[in-house]
Amino acid sequence: MNAPTLTLQNDDRPFRTDPQRSFTLPARFYHDPMIYEAEKPAIFYRSWHYAGHVSQVAEPGQYLTTKIHEQNVFVARGRDGVLRAFYNVCAHRGHELLEGTGKRNVITCPYHAWAFDFDGRLVSARNSENVAGFDKCDFSLKPVRVELFCGLVMINLDPDAKPFSEEFDGLEAEIRAYLPSVDTLAYAQRDTYDVAANWKVLVDNFLECYHCQNAHRDFVDLVDMGSYRTITHKRYSAQCAAAPRTTTSNAFSFTPGEVDFGYAGFFVWPNITIWIYPGEPNLSVLQMNPAGPERCVEHQDWFTPGGAVTAQLKDAIAYQKDVLQPEDIGLCESVQRGLKSRGYNQGRFIVDQGLTELSEHAVHHFQTMVAEALGAEFDE
Repeated sequence: MNAPTLTLQNDDRPFRTDPQRSFTLPARFYHDPMIYEAEKPAIFYRSWHYAGHVSQVAEPGQYLTTKIHEQNVFVARGRDGVLRAFYNVCAHRGHELLEGTGKRNVITCPYHAWAFDFDGRLVSARNSENVAGFDKCDFSLKPVRVELFCGLVMINLDPDAKPFSEEFDGLEAEIRAYLPSVDTLAYAQRDTYDVAANWKVLVDNFLECYHCQNAHRDFVDLVDMGSYRTITHKRYSAQCAAAPRTTTSNAFSFTPGEVDFGYAGFFVWPNITIWIYPGEPNLSVLQMNPAGPERCVEHQDWFTPGGAVTAQLKDAIAYQKDVLQPEDIGLCESVQRGLKSRGYNQGRFIVDQGLTELSEHAVHHFQTMVAEALGAEFDE
């Protein structure tokens, strides 16, 4: 892939492998429709995607649906107890089979009533017995890879992709260190945000706390920024703070939980972020779903013990929904507008020797993965 938008242009400064010497990706990577289309097969159709939580598909017949751009997929628990995923499209004329989440005895297409079992087999097609040479085995649903990770249902459209556990080796151990009771969690709620920004702007923003002192004063009151560090790995990064500054911060109040820490956040390539707040056990997934070159729909799913939201967890969720997310969305939408300015093309990463809480090395790590996936030119 070597489209003109992915090659160096006259006014581009070098994007380098060394973050301390590198400029950021050119602005066109955040609004050019050609790059947006190139990302679909190069990034999203070959990467692991968060689909939901195992508690939503715990019983035979339970299902959930998700989309990766135009690709609609459902995950369901079979009668044999096996979790499977399929493209959410009828093998007859292409109608979508399922919507949202729920439970069925059989999967029946709303269009012509073709029926499929949860193992993907076509079990009924009206009037097909009168069609010469019709073989139900020719019309099974097309499978999609599915794996479980700390209770999260992960899918991948690429049948040859590396297993999630191999691609993100070490991530599960880190999450369990902060949240030993992760297996007791269940789905609690979803919050959705429609953001006028490219998905990569939101990821860039998540990956640094250089902006936190200016833009997230309540977060800084919660977290000990002196211990806040971001560590990059092959396909993910972790940003964690050792201990909370106080249990009664401006963000929310809490009682110390099973592990005493201030905050743990993880970025999982390409567009998944995992959050663990201090206090009672909790985990949330915030996924940046591209909806256009300059639009993104974020879903944040929350998981709590048994799916219950206590008063303490309600306060933490309210802080995320009513304070931190609006702060970040305002920043990202302003950046998106600025990326279209004729006065801007690239910035410079702020990366210090100690990789402190002010360092943007994780942003460079992410942008490098984007450039590599797209086959874009950059300086060694």
